[in-house]
Amino acid sequence: MNRHISRHALLLGLAALLLASLPGTLFADGGGGGGGGESAAPRDPQYEQALRLIKQERFAQAIPLLEQVVGRNSSDADAYNLLGFSSRKLGMLDKALTYYDQALRIDPKHRGAHEYRGEAYLQLGQLDKAKEELAFLDRDCWLPCEEFSDLKAAVARYEAQARR
Repeated sequence: MNRHISRHALLLGLAALLLASLPGTLFADGGGGGGGGESAAPRDPQYEQALRLIKQERFAQAIPLLEQVVGRNSSDADAYNLLGFSSRKLGMLDKALTYYDQALRIDPKHRGAHEYRGEAYLQLGQLDKAKEELAFLDRDCWLPCEEFSDLKAAVARYEAQARR
């Protein structure tokens, strides 16, 4: 039997122990891949309603609710991220980027905003900027995270399409 444990295996084991000891509420839905700073406190009811609308792909109806949320709480990075997501899904890329930038001013490590901003850059044909977002997520996610995996797949699809 090999007596040497790889650094990667050791880190994964330690991470598993740490995650197992954390309360389950740490991973409450924080708005499309938040930066890890979401609280387990109850969310604004309009935020929750907007989130339900987004899951139903009713983006235009979610936007006014989210605008009211940030009107009451201008430091809600998750709400700005969802405003960006909804705007991007409606084809309003400039507005989406403005919202992602606001989310990142509030929480520079907001993983969802980095992922979605990268996807917006791909829609604009700005592969280099999308890869910058991917590089950030690669550094920030010391364990594989959904935001990194999703953006990496989107970049790969974009590059494959560009080769055709």
